Amino acid sequence: MAVHGIQFTKIEIQITSYLFKHYNDKYNARQLARILKINHAHANKLCHLLVLKKLLKKEEMVSSIFFSFDYGNTLALKFMEYILSMESLQTPKHLAVVLHALKKFNPSIELGLIFGSSIKSNAFNDVDVLLVYENKNAKKVRVIKDEIRKSQLIEQPIRYVEITEKDIYLNKEERVFYNILTENLLFYNAEKYVEVIRRCHK
Repeated sequence: MAVHGIQFTKIEIQITSYLFKHYNDKYNARQLARILKINHAHANKLCHLLVLKKLLKKEEMVSSIFFSFDYGNTLALKFMEYILSMESLQTPKHLAVVLHALKKFNPSIELGLIFGSSIKSNAFNDVDVLLVYENKNAKKVRVIKDEIRKSQLIEQPIRYVEITEKDIYLNKEERVFYNILTENLLFYNAEKYVEVIRRCHK
C-alpha cells in the first residue's frame, strides 16, 4: 500500500492498528513482537520506521524505548480511518452471516463493534456486540434486534451492550470496557471509531 509514495507493509499496519486501538498503553518493540508474534529485531526496525513515517511517537524510559500512536497527527488519524474501513470489509468466514445481519443497524447507530470470543475463534457460544446510538433511536434499534432474532439466521445468541457516545467517555478507564474498545472487529463507521479512540486518549 502506498500513501503519497510512502510504502506500508502488512506488519507495519498491524503494529500501527494495535497501538492506535490501545490508547492507554505504550509498548516497547519486544512487547509488540510477543503480542503480534513477530521477530523482535524486525519489530524494532519497523517501529522506528513508523516514527519516521509520522504514525508513531517514541519515548525513552529508563533503558527502553516505548512507542505509541501519534494521535496529534491529522494525517495519521485519516490513515487509520482508511485502514479500519478496509479491515471491516475483510469478513472472517465464520462471522459472515452475523456481520450481514448486523448491517441492518447501520442507519440507526453511530458505531458498531463485535468483541469477545467470536472474533478470535470459530468455536464460540455467543456473539458480543457493542451498539453506540442516541436515545432517540432506541425504538428503531429494538425493532432491528427483533428482526434479527426472528430471522433465526444466527444460531448463537447475540448479547448486546448498548450505550451512548457519552457513556464511552465516562467508562473509558474501566478495564472491561477498555478491552471492548481495543479488542474488537469494527462493523460500522470507521470515522466515528477513530474519533472515539482519539478522544479517549486525551
